[in-house]
Amino acid sequence: MTPYRERREKLAQQMGAGVVVVPTAQEQLRNRDSHYPFRHDSYFYYLSGFPEPEAVLVMLVGENTKTILFCREKNLEREIWDGYRYGPDGAREAFGFDEAYPIDALDQMMPKLLADQPSLFFDLGADASWDTRVVGWLNSVRNEARNGVTAPGGIRDVRALLDEMRLIKDAHELDIMRRGGRLSGGAHQRAMQATQPGRWEYEIEAELLHEFRRHGAQYPAYTPIVAGGANACVLHYVSNNAQLKDGDLLLIDAGCELDGYAADITRTFPVNGKFSAVQKDVYELVLAAQAAAMTKVQVGCHWNEPHEAALQVLVQGMLDFKLCAGSVDSVIESGDYRRFYMHKTGHWLGMDVHDAGEYKRGGAWRQLMPGMMLTVEPGFYIRPDEKVPERFWNIGIRIEDDVLVTDGACEVLTNAAPRSVAEIESCMKAKA
Repeated sequence: MTPYRERREKLAQQMGAGVVVVPTAQEQLRNRDSHYPFRHDSYFYYLSGFPEPEAVLVMLVGENTKTILFCREKNLEREIWDGYRYGPDGAREAFGFDEAYPIDALDQMMPKLLADQPSLFFDLGADASWDTRVVGWLNSVRNEARNGVTAPGGIRDVRALLDEMRLIKDAHELDIMRRGGRLSGGAHQRAMQATQPGRWEYEIEAELLHEFRRHGAQYPAYTPIVAGGANACVLHYVSNNAQLKDGDLLLIDAGCELDGYAADITRTFPVNGKFSAVQKDVYELVLAAQAAAMTKVQVGCHWNEPHEAALQVLVQGMLDFKLCAGSVDSVIESGDYRRFYMHKTGHWLGMDVHDAGEYKRGGAWRQLMPGMMLTVEPGFYIRPDEKVPERFWNIGIRIEDDVLVTDGACEVLTNAAPRSVAEIESCMKAKA
């Protein structure tokens, strides 16, 4: 049984009865008649594994559960231009659906499939055009009321069920994410060895993208951040067009997308291959914060405990560097630390780089469970300020890894990317 079929069966068990409708993403124009590369909708792909655009998964769940795919018809002429199409028959056989029909039959068939069903499970509000289409189907069913036909009595958000499923990675997902973590870690190593004063941020970005694609990754999981010097203090800097300077640090936040799953790694290292004394001090503080956070990535801890552990270490460092005044508790309570550390220490990771799943349940941080995947990414960003000693100016450091919750110690998937000061300097020295 494929993992996709297993997921469909698990979803059906949680639903009870009703109809599920999950469309894939729509193709998007880049300009005139050129499209952006197509990327499937994550929810759709999670349940189907079907890679083509213009597709919708429908599940009839109840006494006789049935899965149906609507997709493009086989078209040999279009395949000359656009490549292979499965067609309904090929998709049904290859992906294990009970039935498959041409996408053009969707609007005609859906009112019949919705008739006399207790509930509709759909991501209402995610796409206005799909909302309008679904309302049209429901109204068609309601128009048959005099013939004894009833429309679904309620619309439930299918994402609520799927988000919980996606939080716990299965063996198929973990295999892909481990490979993606190793691949992305190797790309960071290549980037370190390609870096030197005088090169440009976009040249180092090109090294990353080359390594991603060379090992079979389809895309970067997000627009890479390649930020030298002061640019590293801009959290989502993506211009990547500045020249690298001797004595600066380079922050790279980049990961590949492999077979639908994201990696997310950040490394910070000296452009010239050698940390200065102050750079090393701040870097090792952030590294210690990450280590403290990882001790809290375990079963029994709640979501925010890694952040709280990292924050304690970072704030103590701010006091030691005389960037803040008071006690650790008073600096945290006042929020003064946010001048230098203004984000959380991680997020869920999976098919989306900021993956599906709630962080709180019933108003409380949720407990970590085996199979959950998250990032651990403390940082320290010091912009020029008259209250800050000049030797700290324009130091921006983030260290980020992809971490799996297990029954024991957490598993770090991205260890292929050098992390310690010694590892980084050795890696960069070996580039010759």
